[in-house]
Amino acid sequence: MNYTSLFTPIKLGRHTLKNRIVLPPLTRQRSAYPGDVATDLMATYYRQRASAGFMVTEGTQIEPSGQGYAWTPGIYNQQQIEGWRKVTDAVHAEGGIIFAQLWHVGRVSHPALQPDGGAPVAPSALAAPNAKAFIPTGPGTGELVAPSLPRALEISEIRDLVGQYAQAARNAIAAGFDGVEIHAANGYLVNQFISTHANQRTDEYGGSLHNRLTFLGEIVQAVADTVGADRLGVRFTPLFTSTDQERVYIGLVEDDPHLTYIEAIKVLEAAGVAYLSIAEADWDNAPDLPESFRRDVRSTFSGRIIYAGRYTAERGSRLIESGLADLIAFGRPFIANPDLPARIANGWPLNPLNPATMYGGAEQGYTDYPAYAS
Repeated sequence: MNYTSLFTPIKLGRHTLKNRIVLPPLTRQRSAYPGDVATDLMATYYRQRASAGFMVTEGTQIEPSGQGYAWTPGIYNQQQIEGWRKVTDAVHAEGGIIFAQLWHVGRVSHPALQPDGGAPVAPSALAAPNAKAFIPTGPGTGELVAPSLPRALEISEIRDLVGQYAQAARNAIAAGFDGVEIHAANGYLVNQFISTHANQRTDEYGGSLHNRLTFLGEIVQAVADTVGADRLGVRFTPLFTSTDQERVYIGLVEDDPHLTYIEAIKVLEAAGVAYLSIAEADWDNAPDLPESFRRDVRSTFSGRIIYAGRYTAERGSRLIESGLADLIAFGRPFIANPDLPARIANGWPLNPLNPATMYGGAEQGYTDYPAYAS
């Protein structure tokens, strides 16, 4: 089948993308530990996938308390900037475009991962139900544990965090990235501020939906002012049904997800960000997003719209052709198929994914998936 819509070039901010196929942020836990520095192996991994229209890195901590999983990278010191420079140089040598995802996990953490063994931070002192942190237990070993009770951030700390997002964006550009994405999804810190389930503050950062969106708005504006709105994207996970599977997303299903996320998208539109990335529920039998929501997303946001989920090339092409999406992100297929765009273009079969090698380890299940050999 000819998926022409996936291979039409498109402008994204200041960049012209060669196709509409995106490598979305995918945590793989291969950074150096301690230090949380991107490695040569990571440079190989991203270089192999540089045929994507553009790529977004795995979640990358903006500061030390933002970590919830061992072996995930940071971008808050010079050593980390230099590690990421190896990645961006490798990607650019292949003609690729790569953004860094800026991440803070908030309450989804544990004292073993916190500076001086302190409590994680969050909008309110509420534990994250059903979530897991991943703590190191020895060289190359770790275990999943329940996150500990967080402490509520002081207003001065919230404002400091806004500055740390801006500094992380500045660091990303210094490391050679083409832009940055704010991680406002999956129950992590920005999502926690948006959600009534995690935010019970009574100051200007809590209460009404307008107030709960204040932190998002301040970060978006600070990062846009630092690196340019045309080099900025934001990712959301609007969930519309509450099932046992929601624990994958740490349980943040809003009372009115349609209203919540359309209002959040208005914040992005006002700032003029380059793109909006929406990660849909991706477990088996997960419901599709309501058509009315997709239509309202398109009418609210004038930048590029990316959808990720259980997309095949056929389903992604149809969504682009409908006018409701501009780009489609393929997560698990891109893990197992470093040459995914060529496979889609030529109708070549896909490598199967090995779930056992998704997180942690070395080359196996990371850089050893083969390109197609005709």
